[in-house]
Amino acid sequence: MKPTNAPKTYRVKSFGCQMNVYDGERMAELLAEKGITPAPEGEDADLVVLNTCHIREKAAEKVYSDIGRISKAGEEAGKKPLIAVAGCVAQAEGEEIMARAPAVSMVVGPQAYHHLPDMLDKAVRGERATDTDMPANAKFAELPQRRKSAPSAFLTIQEGCDKFCTYCVVPYTRGAEISRPFAELVEEAKKLVAAGAKEITLLGQNVSAWSGEDHVGHRVGLAGLVAELAKDPDLARIRYTTSHPADMDEDIIEAHGSIAKLMPYLHLPVQSGNDRVLKAMNRSHTAESYLKLLERFRAARPDLALSGDFIVGFPGETEAEFKDTLKIVEQVRYAAAFSFKYSPRPGTPAATMGDQIAPEVMDDRLQRLQAALRRDQMAFNEASVDKTCQVLVERRGKKPGQWLGKSPWLQSVWFEGDANIGDLVEAELLEAGQNSLAGRLV
Repeated sequence: MKPTNAPKTYRVKSFGCQMNVYDGERMAELLAEKGITPAPEGEDADLVVLNTCHIREKAAEKVYSDIGRISKAGEEAGKKPLIAVAGCVAQAEGEEIMARAPAVSMVVGPQAYHHLPDMLDKAVRGERATDTDMPANAKFAELPQRRKSAPSAFLTIQEGCDKFCTYCVVPYTRGAEISRPFAELVEEAKKLVAAGAKEITLLGQNVSAWSGEDHVGHRVGLAGLVAELAKDPDLARIRYTTSHPADMDEDIIEAHGSIAKLMPYLHLPVQSGNDRVLKAMNRSHTAESYLKLLERFRAARPDLALSGDFIVGFPGETEAEFKDTLKIVEQVRYAAAFSFKYSPRPGTPAATMGDQIAPEVMDDRLQRLQAALRRDQMAFNEASVDKTCQVLVERRGKKPGQWLGKSPWLQSVWFEGDANIGDLVEAELLEAGQNSLAGRLV
């Protein structure tokens, strides 16, 4: 590659989970430290970072498609943008990306993106670079301080996973479970609040597995960290995601009942309602143990909104086994959920299992499942009408004088009136839609 001009503008395009959103924000901060500014909306950037997700089938092919589109747009505009591929696809296919896509200057995995500035310097000199090392926690010490924050901010507290669900690539692309130190997290949370955050969502591939030593050397879990963060008088709300049923202990259940700042919302994936399928997935819970766990959470916090993840069409899943998933949906009545057709992830045990389900069967099952989930989401929203609650104002609406924010149950609420981004306002919920509610300032 020939030397190129140092980029003046950047764009980070993040795909997939909230962990990737957090990583994308931190990469943007690294680039800002080098004096590079975000590209204005609608304009091409000098540097494009594709922060990829490997959770879906053909994720890598979509990356190559994006690389081609960016390169072509650059050629038509008479310039050659620098392209970096980051995230889980980068981790899984680093050398392959370099071989197949000459337009890519940098490939960096999710545990190494703190090296992005040095890699960029090499790219400006015409050198291509790949870094997919996975040192535990090393990147966090080298990331910039949090100087500016949206009203709702993400804070990664845990990375990696040791569960090895047979459909999942996370243990291979993010590594083993590691927990960031207690004191480091408390300090970063304080900086986020000082930078404008009113709500912090604690993130992890298996966030409920977090553990560490508090200020006096006592071993604490997620509930202990939540309790410490709740002491900050300027932090109004705390959330966490994503959890595994196997690591939800009594302390975090009790925290939902005793810590007012811990929002009444729980995202707890079940994936299937059938025990044979759960065992084939290497999920450690059964349908019954999962339901009993939810009962304990609801006993601690009766107004808790529940969210889950579902996979339909896992290899060998019969119609009767799929109907067990519909049964668990009927019993739980989720306020929100994410549902997907099974797709083989290269290198995972499920990808080589026999009896892969036909695409048309998966399509039919997904439609039926999503119809049930939409029914329950609408019912939850309708049950919220006439409630008065605090709404955290996150942005302006499309109409003059209109604002959008989140309820304690993570519902989108819009209203009109005098407000500012970051305000916590009292609103009466007047009308329910599928994905949002209309409110009125009290």
